[in-house]
Amino acid sequence: MLLPSSLVGSYSQPDWLIDRAKLAGRFPPRTRAMELWKVEPDLLEQAWDDATIVAIREQEVAGLDIITDGEMRRESYSNRFATALNGIDMENHGTALDRSGEPVPVPRVAGDISRKHPVQVRDVEFMRRFTDKPIKITVPGPFTMGQQAQDDHYGDPEALALAYAAAVNEEIKDLHAAGADVVQLDEPYMQARPEAARQFGLKALARALEGVEGTTALHICFGYAALIHERPEGYSFLPELAGSGVKQISIETAQQNLDCAILEKLPDKTIILGVLDLSTHEVETPEIVAARIRKALPHVDVERVIVAPDCGLKYLPRDVAFGKMKAMADGARIVREELS
Repeated sequence: MLLPSSLVGSYSQPDWLIDRAKLAGRFPPRTRAMELWKVEPDLLEQAWDDATIVAIREQEVAGLDIITDGEMRRESYSNRFATALNGIDMENHGTALDRSGEPVPVPRVAGDISRKHPVQVRDVEFMRRFTDKPIKITVPGPFTMGQQAQDDHYGDPEALALAYAAAVNEEIKDLHAAGADVVQLDEPYMQARPEAARQFGLKALARALEGVEGTTALHICFGYAALIHERPEGYSFLPELAGSGVKQISIETAQQNLDCAILEKLPDKTIILGVLDLSTHEVETPEIVAARIRKALPHVDVERVIVAPDCGLKYLPRDVAFGKMKAMADGARIVREELS
C-alpha cells in the first residue's frame, strides 16, 4: 500500500485512567509518577489492558494501517522502561536538566545498567491478540535515556549510553520475537543535544541495533508541542542518521512548516512523515493533510513514506486526538487515490 498511516507512538489516554491536569502541568516524568493514575493500584493492570483495547479500536476505526498500543500503560514515553533496569536506585532519584533547561527528577545510576527482564513483551503479545494489522511498539533510545539520568557510577556519558544500548538491544530482539512488526526507538535528545549525539549517540544507536533483523524506526523530534513552545525552524541533527542501521525515521514537518528538501539527505530511509500540527487543538481537514503530504513528495519517493502525526498525541484531548488521527488517514487516502 502507498502511504500507510500510523501513530508515532502515543495516543490520548482516557480521562478515567490518567489525571490529565497533573499530566499537563509538568514535563514528562523521568522517574515513576504513580500519582498520575486515577485507578487504584490493584486495578491498574486491568485498566491499562482495557484502555489499550480502546486505543487499538479507535486507530482501526480512524483507518490507520499500522497500529500501536497508544502507550496507555506509560506515564511518559521513557520512564516505564528506564526505571525497570538493574543499576537504578529507585529510592533516591537524581536531578538533571530537561531539554528546556529546567531541573527535573531523573533515574540515578548507582550500578551497572542491565535488563532485569523483558519490559514490554507482554504489551506486544496483548496488542497482537486484538488486531490483525501490522503493529509497532516504542522504546526509549539509549542516548536519550543517558541524557535523562544522573550518572553516579560510570563517570563517562559514552559508557553510560552504551550500557543503556545493550539493554535496549536485548529488548528490541525480544519485542520482534513476540510479534512486533516495527520497533521504534525514541531519541528526542539527539535533536536537543546534537554535539553529544555526534560524539557518541550514533555509536550507542549502532550498539542498540546490533544483530537486530526486524524492522526498526527512530523518532527524533522537537519535544511535545503542548510543553515546548520555542521551537527551531529546522533539525540540528538529521542527515547524520543516513548511515545508521535504522530503517525508518520519524520527522516533524507540520508544526515547523519544515522545508522538506532535507528529506533528500536520507535517500535510503523510509520517512515517517509528520503531517499533524500538535501545537493546536484545531482539527485539520483531510485536504490540509493531503497538501502536507504532497509537499514532501518532490523530495522522497512515495514508496518510502509512512504518514503520521508530528509527535505523540498524548497531551491532546481525546476527541481532538481522534479527529486529527482520522483526518490524517483520510488525507493519506486522498493522495493515494490521486497517485493510483
